[in-house]
Amino acid sequence: MTYKRDPDHRTRRAKAEGYAARSVYKLQEIDRRVRLLRPGKRVLDLGCAPGSWLQYVSERVGPSGRVVGVDREPVRVALPAHVVFVQADVGAPLPLPDDPFDVVLSDLAPHTMGDRFVDEQASLGLFRQALSIARERLRPNGAFVGKLFQGGDFPEAKREVAEAFVEVRVMRPEATRKESVEVYLVGLGLKARRPSLPARPPSPRPRRT
Repeated sequence: MTYKRDPDHRTRRAKAEGYAARSVYKLQEIDRRVRLLRPGKRVLDLGCAPGSWLQYVSERVGPSGRVVGVDREPVRVALPAHVVFVQADVGAPLPLPDDPFDVVLSDLAPHTMGDRFVDEQASLGLFRQALSIARERLRPNGAFVGKLFQGGDFPEAKREVAEAFVEVRVMRPEATRKESVEVYLVGLGLKARRPSLPARPPSPRPRRT
């Protein structure tokens, strides 16, 4: 049986302001703290349903920007022309535009089982999928925001972000529910990929005379 939480003041505020969910205020705080979004930016939003992050991002990047949202579940909010929704699983090949993104966001979360270790591992798997997509689809110096359940593998996840980005921040927005174990890892400044060096030919063996 699923129990619905009673709406808190942020839920009521989101409804009054026309947003699909209270989670919009998490992204709003992250954006304010790291200056993530600006007009004209290209943004990929993974796990975008029910659509509050898409709504906020579309406002911030404006008509000159481009926003692509991906989720297995449909988005039922009205979206402006510069926002495209793709209904797909992030674990499958995604039909994304060829141009790189400036920002990749991930609010992906697993269906929890009630076993903390199992849920943490499922969250970690989704986080790593999002990070892999970010490393592939971001332009150099781009930014990544990924949700993760904080557990024993959290230091490893943070290290993986640090390998790819110049700066890493850990954020727990004020809108996060008190009982939640979720945090966000923010990677700023995607490092340029080092070109792979061609294999060196073997040194010639001296000829025996």
